[in-house]
Amino acid sequence: MIDFVNVLPAFLLILVRALAFFAVLPIYSHQSLPNIFKIGLACFLAWVMVFTLDTPIVEINGVYFFLVIKEALVGLMVGLIAAILMYAIQTAGGFIDYSMGFMIANVVDPQTGAQTPLTGSFLYAFAILFMLLVNGHHLLLDGIFYSYQFVPIDQVFLPLSQENIIQYVVTTFNSMFIVAFQMAFPIVGSLFLVDVGLGMISRAVPQMNVFVVGLPLKITVGLLLLTVYLSVFYLLVQQLFEHIIIVMRTLLQLLGGA
Repeated sequence: MIDFVNVLPAFLLILVRALAFFAVLPIYSHQSLPNIFKIGLACFLAWVMVFTLDTPIVEINGVYFFLVIKEALVGLMVGLIAAILMYAIQTAGGFIDYSMGFMIANVVDPQTGAQTPLTGSFLYAFAILFMLLVNGHHLLLDGIFYSYQFVPIDQVFLPLSQENIIQYVVTTFNSMFIVAFQMAFPIVGSLFLVDVGLGMISRAVPQMNVFVVGLPLKITVGLLLLTVYLSVFYLLVQQLFEHIIIVMRTLLQLLGGA
């Protein structure tokens, strides 16, 4: 017979980490998912994990409140760094929109409620669907489960003041812009060549108003390039998913003091 009173403190700690993950993780943090569903899924995962993991007996005392704060910080930090890398797709869309002339028209992101680039939202929706197709959301759930191998439930403090953790977070944030530029470079580079061609035409035929001709031309060329680019885009997104898993695991190792 399982003594529920003894496992209740550990269950609540696991629940806090799962809820913190779901608050910022891609897909699970989407506003279209009801909050009751997120809480129910977190409770189910915590109930399974508390009997699956080798969880020690945790007592509710003064240290317990520090454990609650630690669990929330672990979930928020690891989930947020995964979300930041996913937003490289929307940043790439912003670069593309700037070259195509779509920056004057933004749309509201249903996940955050903020205004996002038009092409960025388009590519981000395809990336989320691709993640669901390749069971990437299952890998994120595995990340919650295996996070206790690196940051155990009875670890009270996180080494947040260490230089290697700060440097790794800054490097990861910098890599987000590098990945975004690599995603947008094929289309941005092609549209730059269109600008060069329009500049040559304006010098050869001064009577032509290139500002009137250039905008619809760049939009047409950009949309045609997007149709060709989508096949390569999925390969880049797959590499981005693999990079996200590696970054989450490495950050957990650093938080665990490894």
